[in-house]
Amino acid sequence: MSDAVSRLADVKAAIAAAATDAKRPEGSVTLVAVSKTFPAEAIEPVLAAGQRVFGENYVQDAKSKWPELRQRYPDAQVHMIGPLQSNKAKEAIALFDVIETLDRSSLARELQKEIQKAGGTRRPRFLVQVNTGAEPQKGGVLPEEADAFIRACRETYGLEVEGVMCIPPADEPPAPHFALLTTIARRNGLKTVSMGMSADFPTAIAMGATHVRVGSAIFGARG
Repeated sequence: MSDAVSRLADVKAAIAAAATDAKRPEGSVTLVAVSKTFPAEAIEPVLAAGQRVFGENYVQDAKSKWPELRQRYPDAQVHMIGPLQSNKAKEAIALFDVIETLDRSSLARELQKEIQKAGGTRRPRFLVQVNTGAEPQKGGVLPEEADAFIRACRETYGLEVEGVMCIPPADEPPAPHFALLTTIARRNGLKTVSMGMSADFPTAIAMGATHVRVGSAIFGARG
């Protein structure tokens, strides 16, 4: 058994324990294994062990490995979890099942255009990224603008928005940010709440996360 597969089992057990502690039903939390920057040969043992949902930060990085991996594992799902440039919309539509970083109208417009050009053959699902800490260096719509943006994505751009995502400030306790994101999801009738990473996913699960994004705890430190 590879180290990554052993760590995957540990992370899955920790997720299950956190869900039990939070009185959440079994299977209510999806693990997004963050494979960004890791090559296909590092990801394949984790796929072979049964993990099927992965997160990538860069279009080019994903493009270099997932088309080939999907030939062997056609049921794998890949989430875009990094900032997405509008000029990469066409490639993103082709590559990703879920785009978690929808955060501005110009991007929504490009995504709508590329979905229409593809004739509806590729329709990824979308999460709106919320900048819960209002950090200028981070992507994401401000919390007070989230409701209007979610509505515009659905009604103006016809995008299938199914949830919200956040990355709390590194130097603040995450719980208030997780609570804010859950509140935004609930009042907009959104079922998916993507929050929590390697260091804080048990807290995120306790606060209502449906998806947790875990990379280093599975794949180890990045080079």
